[in-house]
Amino acid sequence: MKLGYNLALEQVQKLVMTPELRQAIQLLQFNSQELNEYLKEQIEENPLLDSISTAVEYENIDDISNDKEEIDWKEYIEKYDDISYRPQRDKNIKEYSYENFISYSPTLKENLLFQLNVSELNEMDKNIGEVLIENIDENGYMITDINQIAMDISVEPEQVENVLLTIQTFDPLGVGARSLKECLLIQVQVDKLKDPYIELVIRNYLEDVAHNRLLKIAKELNIELKEVQRICDYIRTLEPKPGRCFNTNSNQIKYITPDVTIEYIDGEYVIILNDVTGPRLNINNFYREMIRKGNDSKATEFLSEKLNSAMWIIRSIEQRRATIYNVVESILKFQREFFEKGEKGLKPLTLKEVADDIDMHESTVSRATNGKYVQTPRGLFELKYFFSSGLSTNKGDVSSTSIKAIIKDIIEEENPKKPYSDQKISDILKDKGVCISRRTVAKYRDELEIPSSSIRKRY
Repeated sequence: MKLGYNLALEQVQKLVMTPELRQAIQLLQFNSQELNEYLKEQIEENPLLDSISTAVEYENIDDISNDKEEIDWKEYIEKYDDISYRPQRDKNIKEYSYENFISYSPTLKENLLFQLNVSELNEMDKNIGEVLIENIDENGYMITDINQIAMDISVEPEQVENVLLTIQTFDPLGVGARSLKECLLIQVQVDKLKDPYIELVIRNYLEDVAHNRLLKIAKELNIELKEVQRICDYIRTLEPKPGRCFNTNSNQIKYITPDVTIEYIDGEYVIILNDVTGPRLNINNFYREMIRKGNDSKATEFLSEKLNSAMWIIRSIEQRRATIYNVVESILKFQREFFEKGEKGLKPLTLKEVADDIDMHESTVSRATNGKYVQTPRGLFELKYFFSSGLSTNKGDVSSTSIKAIIKDIIEEENPKKPYSDQKISDILKDKGVCISRRTVAKYRDELEIPSSSIRKRY
């Protein structure tokens, strides 16, 4: 046996993740917000990158004055020969102010503080009321114990309790309650209904109302079942979260800007890419001219390196746009029935089917659909929405989303006095050619947030 060191040449194929390739993959995976933030950083770091703007750029201030038309100063002065004179305004002309378009809605605490300040309480009680209002959460509930508040501000608990009772008379009804029962009772007492059973049901049978155990309530209170149904219907009209009618998260509202728009024009679906989610980039003319002249070798070397980086980013952005366009075009081809019929026309679709259709890798399609949204005539959807599992039926493969829509329609058309059980819904689906088990129906029903038949039943 001979051991030794030898040199040998051999050819091996392997994937090398270059920085440029890694950057292109990263750009494809970015959503619109992440992409815009990334491009802003790159424009700040790379002087050769410029975002294309529709506005005309001038390098010399004289060019601006030359391009503008000459002003006829004589005509201008003749119109305004007396600065003290103001022509009479035509009252028929509507004037618009930007202040009229600015909408502002007070928060829950601002609303309560306003009512507190106009109330007939003395200064001491108003100070206690301000502390109480600060301890009311966004749903309108008191989140701190009364005794703790009384101890913190060195007053008697009875005085704090009296101020809280005054706050509980403020709008919205039920605000300042310490529990759901108290919140509902406040609203019932304001309505001044003469039915004693309503307060009794709220105090003792609120959980039974939630689970629709009306027979138990009727038996224990010795009243008719229809009367219990009427009481429960009234209780469900009350507001369990009185504070949610106020805009407390106005600064946290998030808007979705679609990456792609599909429009129905002249009997055809047209795909339009949104330039806002992928801004156009250009090479700065000033630095491009510096590279062409090449007066300074070090500057030229630096700018050439930045030019290569800028060109690769521009190429990656255009490739990203083309990939997203191809993916959406393929989805439109597979899911055309969805755009024509709605959810019931949605077909089962996998990433692999789209990848094979556009001749790309499955991971590329996954990155292209991650966090991307499309505006369609049917509404705004995430691209992942169009990919769903399916079941084999007599009419072909049907997606789970389509089956959920059918289940929802079946439940909406049922008799509320005799709601369908999960097994009955399964049997109805079998008659329609969709064979799924009772457990699958229960699973889809829970995902649709539809309660069981025992809770849906009305007496």
